[in-house]
Amino acid sequence: MKPSMLTGVVLVGILVSGTVLADNDCTDPVSEWKPREALRQQLEQRGWTVQRIKVDDGCYEVRGLDRRGNKFRGKYSPASLRIRQLEIQFADGGEASDYLDQDPKTK
Repeated sequence: MKPSMLTGVVLVGILVSGTVLADNDCTDPVSEWKPREALRQQLEQRGWTVQRIKVDDGCYEVRGLDRRGNKFRGKYSPASLRIRQLEIQFADGGEASDYLDQDPKTK
């Protein structure tokens, strides 16, 4: 591969990866953000324990434990408090089906 072509491929890769990473950011105007305490209450209604809420890439990032003791980390839109990303570290016996229904009223 020619050096100029290799540079072009690397440059395209960097541009594409930057675009993908930007999609993980929240772009809600700060004037529309709901308080962190509202998100804390929403999660505690599900039986989850919130250990920390911080702002990361314009999103609320939450760390804590779910009702079964599994560690979780989630990113939420600060204006709607809707989940954008969720990572769960399952303990023994944990499974993903616990997270399919997001409405605590139906549980």
